[in-house]
Amino acid sequence: MSRQEPADPGPPPASSVAQCVVQWQAAHGRHHLPWQNTRDPYRVWLSEIMLQQTQVATVLGYYERFLARFPGVAALAAAPLDDVLALWSGLGYYSRARNLHRCAQIVVAEHGGEFPRSAAALAQLPGIGRSTAGAIAAFCFGERVPILDANVRRVLTRVLGFGEDLARPASERRLWQLAEELLPEHDLPSAMPRYTQGLMDLGAGICLPRKPACMLCPLQDICVARREGQPERYPVRSRTLRRTAQDWWLLLRRDGAGRVWLERRPGAGIWAGLYCPPIRDSREALAADLAPADAQALRDLPAFTHVLTHRDLHLHPVLAEGASAARAEDSAQGGWFSPAQWQALGLPAPVRSLLDRLASLPAAD
Repeated sequence: MSRQEPADPGPPPASSVAQCVVQWQAAHGRHHLPWQNTRDPYRVWLSEIMLQQTQVATVLGYYERFLARFPGVAALAAAPLDDVLALWSGLGYYSRARNLHRCAQIVVAEHGGEFPRSAAALAQLPGIGRSTAGAIAAFCFGERVPILDANVRRVLTRVLGFGEDLARPASERRLWQLAEELLPEHDLPSAMPRYTQGLMDLGAGICLPRKPACMLCPLQDICVARREGQPERYPVRSRTLRRTAQDWWLLLRRDGAGRVWLERRPGAGIWAGLYCPPIRDSREALAADLAPADAQALRDLPAFTHVLTHRDLHLHPVLAEGASAARAEDSAQGGWFSPAQWQALGLPAPVRSLLDRLASLPAAD
């Protein structure tokens, strides 16, 4: 008589997942972050936007500086966009800063300075997607609503053994449905902030993309991926963005007073809305912007690479010295800026570093 294989126990019950996560978070989760232990939607919203695709360690300093400069949504809404971009400089993904500013203006103008109290309404605001809206609503208003940021998506697909391809919209919708089914019961609204934070904490510190610490996970006994012995198989996503590279030549015009010509970038694309030296696709195109004598005197500075999410920017700074480089400009978005002035501008991090180095570089004889 053949021996029967044990039946697959299937995915864990929702109550077990919620209970384990809530209890674990209370005892072992993160409690020290400055945006925790508050139900102020402004502070939670600010932290959630900053934490999109950015590590906690990087966000901490920016979060404190933003609160010092813009202590509330009204102060942020009233500030010039350039001030917001300048303070954001170095944090990357600058569309977040533009949406942050626009969102603050809408909250003040259309909601009386108070954030909407539901995830559905929050998701209508600029820069707030479904997951961010869910986090704000759960933390601040105890709404029973799921989140699915990258960390939480990884935790849930492993616990559930969810092997559908998340590149397909139908699979993504199905995972959202399952995430909603796992939420704490309706009569436990106080558990929502802890449950939401617990999933974030598990994804950030235990259920890692590579070599997850399964033996430390409170869900190890009910996790399908651990039972299969293949946690890194999840989540499944078939389509990946192809990494590309691009060469940019940066024209650094410096006049006799040490000022540099900077132009505002277009409103779309890389570094949209930030100030930069003129950028060209080749050294020849860059030199064509100058008089022949000035083009002959160009000084090549060391090239370097700036890594974006799916693109490597190979940056080639070229210095044009002297007042003769200041030909008539037809750009209303540009101007001459001294080292003291460019500190207050919204600049991409590599451009800010380049200008700081340039300020210490003596003029050519």
